[in-house]
Amino acid sequence: VQLQASGGGFVQAGGSLRLSCLNSKRTSSNNGMGWFRQAPGKEREFVAGVDWKAITTEYADSVKGRFTISRDNAKNTVSLEMNDLKVEDTAVYYCAVALGPTVAKSMNRYRYWGQGTQVTVSS
Repeated sequence: VQLQASGGGFVQAGGSLRLSCLNSKRTSSNNGMGWFRQAPGKEREFVAGVDWKAITTEYADSVKGRFTISRDNAKNTVSLEMNDLKVEDTAVYYCAVALGPTVAKSMNRYRYWGQGTQVTVSS
């Protein structure tokens, strides 16, 4: 499995970004997928997750109503649409493939991780 995250960048508060993650080596269509983020000096935290059928999604309370996770199993990708971005959303964002088919919020439920993409939101 090789996960390649892209779409990060600089944006002003209130703006939008769309992150994408491609699994270029192996299909992950039978696994849940998720996005995590890590801000400087903080622990990595769960942002959003989706099950293998893209039926069930979960979000951190801090991003509910602003972020949307989606996946395209035919293209082996998972995306994170981020709207109304806030300064506190600034972090490195990581995509990951879960051990099983369901949504997972704990890092230890994920097996493969991408390299991360930086999102910086300015005030």
